[in-house]
Amino acid sequence: MKSECRIALVGAGAIVQLAHLPVLSKMRGAKLVALCDNDGPKASAIAERLGIPDVFTDLEDLLELDQVDAVVIATPNHLHEPHVLRALKSKVDVLCERPLSLTSRGVERILSAAKSSGRKVVVGNNHRFRSDVQQLYRFLQGGELGRLIGVRAGQYQFSSAATGWRFRRPEAGGGAFLEHGYPLLDLAMWVADFPEPVRVSAHMDRARGVATVEDAMIVHLECAGGISFSFDVSWAYVGQEERWWFEVLSGRGSARLAPLRVVKQLNGRATDVSPSGAAARESAFLQSYRAELTHFVSIVNEATPYEPPDDQLLVMRITEAIYKAAEEGKEVRF
Repeated sequence: MKSECRIALVGAGAIVQLAHLPVLSKMRGAKLVALCDNDGPKASAIAERLGIPDVFTDLEDLLELDQVDAVVIATPNHLHEPHVLRALKSKVDVLCERPLSLTSRGVERILSAAKSSGRKVVVGNNHRFRSDVQQLYRFLQGGELGRLIGVRAGQYQFSSAATGWRFRRPEAGGGAFLEHGYPLLDLAMWVADFPEPVRVSAHMDRARGVATVEDAMIVHLECAGGISFSFDVSWAYVGQEERWWFEVLSGRGSARLAPLRVVKQLNGRATDVSPSGAAARESAFLQSYRAELTHFVSIVNEATPYEPPDDQLLVMRITEAIYKAAEEGKEVRF
């Protein structure tokens, strides 16, 4: 068992500055040893502020550093796969922000490379690590709400004047769904124990052009066992407030986030059985990243057993089917 995990961050964008850096800079068992970003002055300023000893603008140069046990990949989507594969080739463990690749074939290549190299790959599905999600998962695993019927989830975000790689299809891979729907799809499949998909239909709102991404998407996914999922996402929402929702429907109850509310049928009546407790001291966002990164460091330090992210292959295959259904305007069967 290792006593300390020496970590390098690849990418210095918003998610790194809002989550990874604040958490890792104070985490026991982890030490930030390097930061890599193609914007050298920005990376240098961040590193100086946090006392990170080395700064790089090229991943190849970073991976020549002997003092790196693991890297956190938080670069634009299209760079995830090549960056993960390059890190694995250098015998370095990896935490990669979602999606692991823009294609299911890419996910297969990463899983194969990780197995061949004997290294570990973890995907940054931070919603799984939320404390309220963990409580919800225990309700479902214990069968307290009866047979799972489905999940209804979505996110509405106001339109932004921002530009950048997320709005360019070759670099992002997709728009509102890949940004907001993919994590909801992963979470829904995870709490449902990954039922086999049967068919999917989808509608998206996207301007014409091969390089554009969708502003909105509505998806209906049917899985084996009569389990269904619906996802409704938009990052061009016109309304009074932004929204994020996740609701589970079961035969003897229901649950929703956030905050967590659980209703169960007891003696023929709907009864609120939501867990009680003190309010969280930090946001669900930061708490989830703290738990996720703690888990990753524990895996690298060999204090927690490692499970390959094979489930991401199914999530990406479903995502590909969703986009195919939306683009062709017809149902896709698996």
